[in-house]
Amino acid sequence: MSDFARYSRQIVLREVGVNGQQLLRDSSALVIGVGGLGSAAALYLAGAGLGRLLLSDRDRVEPSNLQRQILYRGGDIGRAKLDAAADTLRALNPETVIELLPGPLDGAALAAAVQAADIVLDCSDNFPTRAALNAVCVAARKPLVSGAAIRFEGQLALFDAARGSACYACLYPNPDDGDSGMPAGEAQETCEEAGVLGPTVGVVGSLQALLAIKHLLGLGQDAGQLHVWDALRMSWRKMAVPRDPYCRVCGTQAQRGPDE
Repeated sequence: MSDFARYSRQIVLREVGVNGQQLLRDSSALVIGVGGLGSAAALYLAGAGLGRLLLSDRDRVEPSNLQRQILYRGGDIGRAKLDAAADTLRALNPETVIELLPGPLDGAALAAAVQAADIVLDCSDNFPTRAALNAVCVAARKPLVSGAAIRFEGQLALFDAARGSACYACLYPNPDDGDSGMPAGEAQETCEEAGVLGPTVGVVGSLQALLAIKHLLGLGQDAGQLHVWDALRMSWRKMAVPRDPYCRVCGTQAQRGPDE
C-alpha cells in the first residue's frame, strides 16, 4: 500500500484493516451530480481511498452554490463543476483516479457509465435523472445509493437489485402524480424555490458515501431501508421498503418483458 499513514485511522478498524483498504482502492463509484449531495459524497469517497471516481454533471459553478456545495471556492465561479471538482479531489487525494463524464448522460452513455462502476450514487436534483438511473442500475444489477434533501429534510436509501431488494421505483411508483422521491412529497419544488440549509445536504451526502463504503466492504444489511431525517427536530425515521412484484422497473413482469 503506497501510503499507510494516509489511511491509518481506517485501517486500524477491525472491520476494514489492510485487506479492506485494498478493497476500497480496487473499487470504483459513479457519482451523478456534484452539487450539494455530490460534493460531500465525493470528498469522503476520495478521502477514504477509493481507487476511481467517475463524476457526471453539466452545470457551472454559481455564487449561490457556495452556501452548500463544499467542493467549490469563490474562484471557481463560472467554471465547469466537473473541472473544479476534479481539481479539489485530486488535491485531496492524488491516488484516486478521477474520470469526468460531462452530462447529461442518457441512453448508451448512462448505461456504459453505470457498467464501469462498482456502485452508483444518485446525487441528482431532478426526477427524470433519478428514474433513468434507477432503471439502468436495475438492468445492470448495480447497487444504487439514492439521496435527496430540501428545506430541513433529507432522505437516503440503498437499493440493490442483485440482492433482491426493492428499487427506487418500488418506493416512488407514480412520478406523474408528483411522487419524485423528495422529502415530504416536495416533488415539484427545487432548492431555489423552497430553500435548503447547507449542512442538511452535507449530512445526506456524507451518509451516501458511508452507505457506499459499507457496501463495498460488505458491512451491514442496508439495502431496502429508507432513512428520513428531520434536521429541525434532529430526528430520524427508518422504514423497510418492500419490493413491489408489480413494479414497472424491477417487478416480475418487467424482468420477463411484455411478450413473455
